[in-house]
Amino acid sequence: MLGVAVFGSTGSIGQSTLDLIGLHPERFRAEVLTAHRQVEPMLRDCERFQPRWVVMTDPAAAKALQTRLREASWGAGINVLTGPEGLVTAAVLPEVDMMIAGIVGAAGLPSVLAAAHAGKRILLANKEALVMAGPLMVQAARAGGATVLPVDSEHNAIFQCLGENYRCFAPPKGVRRLLLTASGGPFRSWDKARMFSASVGEAIAHPNWSMGRKISVDSATMMNKGLELIEAHWLFCLPESAIEVVVHPQSIVHSMVEFDDGSTLAQLGSPDMRTPIACAMSWPTRIHAPAKTLDWQSAQRLDFEAPDTERFPSLALARASLRTGGAAPAVLNAANEVAVEAFLSEHIRFGEIFGTVESTLAELSNQAASTPGSIDELLEIDQRARQIARARIAKIAG
Repeated sequence: MLGVAVFGSTGSIGQSTLDLIGLHPERFRAEVLTAHRQVEPMLRDCERFQPRWVVMTDPAAAKALQTRLREASWGAGINVLTGPEGLVTAAVLPEVDMMIAGIVGAAGLPSVLAAAHAGKRILLANKEALVMAGPLMVQAARAGGATVLPVDSEHNAIFQCLGENYRCFAPPKGVRRLLLTASGGPFRSWDKARMFSASVGEAIAHPNWSMGRKISVDSATMMNKGLELIEAHWLFCLPESAIEVVVHPQSIVHSMVEFDDGSTLAQLGSPDMRTPIACAMSWPTRIHAPAKTLDWQSAQRLDFEAPDTERFPSLALARASLRTGGAAPAVLNAANEVAVEAFLSEHIRFGEIFGTVESTLAELSNQAASTPGSIDELLEIDQRARQIARARIAKIAG
C-alpha cells in the first residue's frame, strides 16, 4: 500500500489520479489532497477517500473546509493545513510515498523541491518545476534520492520508449533525437490575423484533450510545447538541438525516440491522461486504467507536419530561453503565466500573449542570463518578470 499525496486534487490531473486510486484501493491510499479554494469539490473527495491531510492554500477556504469537516460525521480524522507552507509540510510527511505534482504554475515549485529533498517518488505533471528550476530540481532529486517520473503524456511516452532500465536525469544511450508531438491546438489551421483576436472560448476548446483553462490556452499558443521542450532537456539530459517538435493532430502518437541505428520507437494511445498517470503510479509494473483502447481494425490516419513558428512564436521563444540558460526559462514562464491570466480575464487579446512574453524576456535579458543559486533568488527574478509583464499589459489595456 503506497501513500499518495495528490497536489492539485480538484484539477484534471488530480481527478484522473483519484479515479485510479479508486480503482486500485489495494495498492494506493490518498493520504493528502490539496487545492486552492474549491471547498465543495474537496469536501466530496474527502468523504470518498478519507485523507489524513488536506491543504487549502487560500486561508478563507481552509477555514470553511475545517468547519464543514467538523460538522460531518466522517470528518473528524482529517487535518487541514493552509498556505504555501502547508504544501511544503504535506510534501514531506512520512506517510507520503508518492507525490502527484499537479499544481499548475510556479505555485507548485517549492513543494516539489521539498519532496525531492525528502526522497519521495514524484510524478511530475507540473512543467514549471523543471522549466523554472531545472538545475535546482536535478540537484535536489539527486541529493535526496528521489525518483522522478514524468506524467505529461509526451514525456511519459519518451520515458516508456527509453526502456525499463532508464532513469530520468541521465543521458539515454544510443539516442539521436527526441520527437515531441503536438496536436496543434484549436488554431492549427487558423491564419495569423484571425488567431490574433480569438476569444477565450475558442482558445480553451481543445480538439482532443480535456484540460484546465490555463494549460488549454498554452496549447493554443503552443507555449505548452515550448515548456515541454525545456522540460525534456532536463528530464532526459539532451541538448535543445536534439529535441524536435512535430504536429500530430490526432494525438494518438504521444511522442517518439529516434535512435542512432535509425530505429524510431513511439508510444501510442487514446488521449486520456489516466494512461500516463497509471504508468507512473505503478512503475516499473503496469496496472489497469480505464482509458479507451485504440481500434486497429478500423481505418486510422496518423498525420504529421512541421510546426509553424511564424504563427506560433512560442516555440522559438522557448528554444531561445533554453539556449540562453540561467533564469531565462523562468522569465519565459512567469511572463507567460501573467499574459495568459490577462487573456483569460479579457484584458488583452490572444495575439498579445506572444508580445508580452517576448518583451519581458528582452527587458530582463541581462539578469536572465545568470543562474540563480537558490530558490529565493529564482523567485525574486520570477516576481520581477511578473511585474514587467503586468506593466506591459497595463499599457495595452489602458
